[in-house]
Amino acid sequence: MINARKIELLAPAKNLECGIEAINHGADAVYIGAPKFSARANAGNTLEDIEALTKYAHQFKARVYVALNTIIKDDELAETEKLIWELYNAKVDALIIQDMGIMMLNLPPIPLHASTQNDNRSAEKAKFLEQAGFSQIVLARELTMSEIKDIASEVSTPLEAFVHGALCVCYSGQCYLSEAISSRSANRGSCAQFCRLPYTLIDNEGKSVVQKKHLLSMKDLNLSDHLEEMIDAGVSSLKIEGRLKDLSYVKNVVTYYRQKLDEILAHRKEYIRASTGKSTYTFTPNLEKSFNRGYTEYFFNGRTPDMWSIDSPKSIGEPIGKIKEVFDRFFTLSGTKQLNNGDGLCFLNDAKELQGLRVNKIEGEKVFPAESHLSLRKGTFVYRNYDHEFEKVLNKKSADRKIDADIVLSEMKDGFKLTIEDEDGIETSLDINYNKELAQKDQTENIKNNLSKTGNTIFRVTDVKIRLADNWFIPASVISEWRRSLTDMLLEKRLEEYPQEEVIHIQTSHSFPTKNITYLGNVSNDKSKQFYIQHQSTIEQVAFEKKAQKGVPLMFTRHCIKQSMGWCPKETSTRPPYQEPFHLLYNATKLRLEFDCKNCEMKVFND
Repeated sequence: MINARKIELLAPAKNLECGIEAINHGADAVYIGAPKFSARANAGNTLEDIEALTKYAHQFKARVYVALNTIIKDDELAETEKLIWELYNAKVDALIIQDMGIMMLNLPPIPLHASTQNDNRSAEKAKFLEQAGFSQIVLARELTMSEIKDIASEVSTPLEAFVHGALCVCYSGQCYLSEAISSRSANRGSCAQFCRLPYTLIDNEGKSVVQKKHLLSMKDLNLSDHLEEMIDAGVSSLKIEGRLKDLSYVKNVVTYYRQKLDEILAHRKEYIRASTGKSTYTFTPNLEKSFNRGYTEYFFNGRTPDMWSIDSPKSIGEPIGKIKEVFDRFFTLSGTKQLNNGDGLCFLNDAKELQGLRVNKIEGEKVFPAESHLSLRKGTFVYRNYDHEFEKVLNKKSADRKIDADIVLSEMKDGFKLTIEDEDGIETSLDINYNKELAQKDQTENIKNNLSKTGNTIFRVTDVKIRLADNWFIPASVISEWRRSLTDMLLEKRLEEYPQEEVIHIQTSHSFPTKNITYLGNVSNDKSKQFYIQHQSTIEQVAFEKKAQKGVPLMFTRHCIKQSMGWCPKETSTRPPYQEPFHLLYNATKLRLEFDCKNCEMKVFND
C-alpha cells in the first residue's frame, strides 16, 4: 500500500474576499496577514474576517495560515502574545513567523511555520528549525532543485517553496536598504522597494556603464513547468506569491496551478491532494493575462543572465505582435490574438521606457488608441497588460467548488430515513416521522431530481438511491425541506470533524547554526535574545532597526549584475572595460557593489 504524501497548493489572500475565491478556485490552503505584525503592513485583516475565512476553508478541509512574520519590539510582545491566542481561538491552522522571540512566549498549541524571512537556505538551518518545533519551513526563493533535494534529505518537516509571483532581489530577511535610506523596514513590513528604481551603473572612474535601468528589479517567478520536479525534490507546499495582488490575479493564477497540479496527481498515486472538493470554472486560465514583469525560473535550474526586468518594474503582460504601420488615428498590428475595445496595451518607446495606451476601438486589424501623440514606430513590439474581456469574466462568479455526496432514501415503520455520505466518508442521517400515502404515478424520478438539487450548498449529489417498499407520494416541497436539513447537518458535521492540528511547544536548547549573531539575526527584543542564548549563541549586534550598523552590506543577492552583463569570471575570460568597484546611482542615493565570486553573491552597500 502506498503511503501517499499530501501536496498543498498555497494561495495568497489580501483579504477575506480573495481568500474565499482562492479556495473556490482550488487552493488547498491560503495565507493571510494578521491584524498587525505582518510582512505586508498594508495587507492586515480583522480577526472577524480571518475567523470567517477559516470557517469557509475548513468546509473543504483547506487550511488558513496567518502571516505574523515581522520582527517584534519589546513593547509589542504582550500584544503579540494576546493576538496569537486570539488567532488560535479563531481556529486558524498555523502562524507564519520570523521573530524567534515568539518561541519564548506563552503560546497556545498552534502550529508554527518558519517564514522565508528566516533566510532558510541550508539543510543545517532547516534541521535546527525542525528540532525547534516548527511544523513547516518556507524555503528561500533562490534555491536550486539540487539544493532543495539536499535540504529535503535532512528533514522530515514539510517544506514550502514559492512557485509563482514577485521576487525580492535580496535574500528574504536580509535586506536593510529601505530601513537605511528611508527608515521603512522590510523586516517590519514597510519596504519602500528601492530595488524597483532605475539606477545608473558607473565604474570607479565615474564612467557610465548603463543609464537609468532597473538593475535590481527581478522578473516574476514562474515554475509552473517544474511542479513535478519540485514535488519529487521534496516540496510539499507550492506557494503562490501575492498578498497585495487583486482578485482577478488570485482567480487566474490559482486556477492555472490547480489544473497543472491535478494533472500530476492523476498519474502520481504516491501524491495526493491536501484538501477535498472539485472546482469547475467559467474561463480558461492564462498566466500572461495577470500582472507580471516577464517570467523567470530564477535559480531553479541554475544561474542565467535574463532574470532581471531591466527595462521596467511594471507589468508587461502577454506578447501581441509588432506594429505594421502607423497612421494619424490608428495603427495596425501583425499579431494573431484578438484585441477588444478597452484593452490595455504597452510597449517600450525610443528611450526604452514602458509606455501604455488604451484601445478605444477595433476595426479589423486597425487599432484606434484613446490617447494621442504616442511615440509609436513601425516594428515596435506590443504587449497586452489588460485584457478587457478576460477581466469581465473574472469580475463575475468564475468558479464553483463542490464536494461529491451520495443520498439514500429508505423506509422506516413510521416514516422515512435519509442518509447522506460525502467523498470523505463523512455520513449523517435524518429520521422523519411521516404519514405514508400511495402515489398514483411513479415517484422515482421526482424524488431523485428533488434530492439532487443542492443549490447554493457546497455539495454536489452524484447518486441517489431509493429503497422503498411502495410507491409513496412525497410532495416536492417536503423533499426539498428534508434535503436542506440533511445538507445542513452534513456541513455541521464536516466542521465538527475537521482535523485541527495542535502542537505542544516545548522549550529547546540545541545549538543554533550561527554562533555569533550580528545584525543579520534581526534580534529586536529581549525574548529573541533569550532564544539565541538558550540555543548556545552569542548576541554581538541587535537588529539593524534597533541600532544601525555603519559600513555593512545592506543587501545580499544571488542575482549578480556582472554575470547578467556577461562579465562573470567563472563563465568567461572577457574582462569588463571598466574599473571596479561599481556604483548604482539614483538621485542622491549612491550604492556600492561588492562581488563575492567564491560564493556567487553580490553585496550592496550604502556609501
